[in-house]
Amino acid sequence: MRNVRDKSQRRQQWSLVGGFRYVARDDHWEWSDEVAHMHGYEPGTVTPTTALVLSHKHPDDRPTVAELIEQVRRYGVPFSGRHRIIDTGGDEHVVIVVGDLFYDDDGLPAGTSGFYVDITKQLNTDVQQRLSEAMTAVAARRAVIDQALGMVMLRFHVDAGDAFQLLTKLSQDLNIKLRTIAECLASDIPDRERLLDMVSRDQ
Repeated sequence: MRNVRDKSQRRQQWSLVGGFRYVARDDHWEWSDEVAHMHGYEPGTVTPTTALVLSHKHPDDRPTVAELIEQVRRYGVPFSGRHRIIDTGGDEHVVIVVGDLFYDDDGLPAGTSGFYVDITKQLNTDVQQRLSEAMTAVAARRAVIDQALGMVMLRFHVDAGDAFQLLTKLSQDLNIKLRTIAECLASDIPDRERLLDMVSRDQ
């Protein structure tokens, strides 16, 4: 009984904010010590995998999180959202995951990194404000890419996967980040038609 109480007290001493990194190509996860503790593990005692990550999700949230991870792997979409995790002791935590893309040397999406925030207990106002601002920024960047994908889908009558491949190829050919191309397409500027013509030639 004392050991259980000691473990619970140690968990409460850990920060409610921790970092993570997911490399899509290698299906490789990295957790900070804080994120490991949120899941009930002592730092350095476990190597996170996609299977392990999903095993700790609340059963009702697991399908949604699995789909988010698949979108990161296939389309380079940031892994962000609010869901519940179950730690090794069976305790439920409500967490917000805020992730943003990082890129390889060719300027292509390589994965997502960011932080977990355990909001099971009330967070102070300052942390909530920073979290809100971060999520707003991530949502804005994602919206621009989604808008560009929609334009390519409508223009060339392709699905989301094909549209993403066309934009990715254009990004690689021009050596310009995908987000920058998406911003140009989403803006009302003369370069939009020129870029769409270049997408057309890549079909």
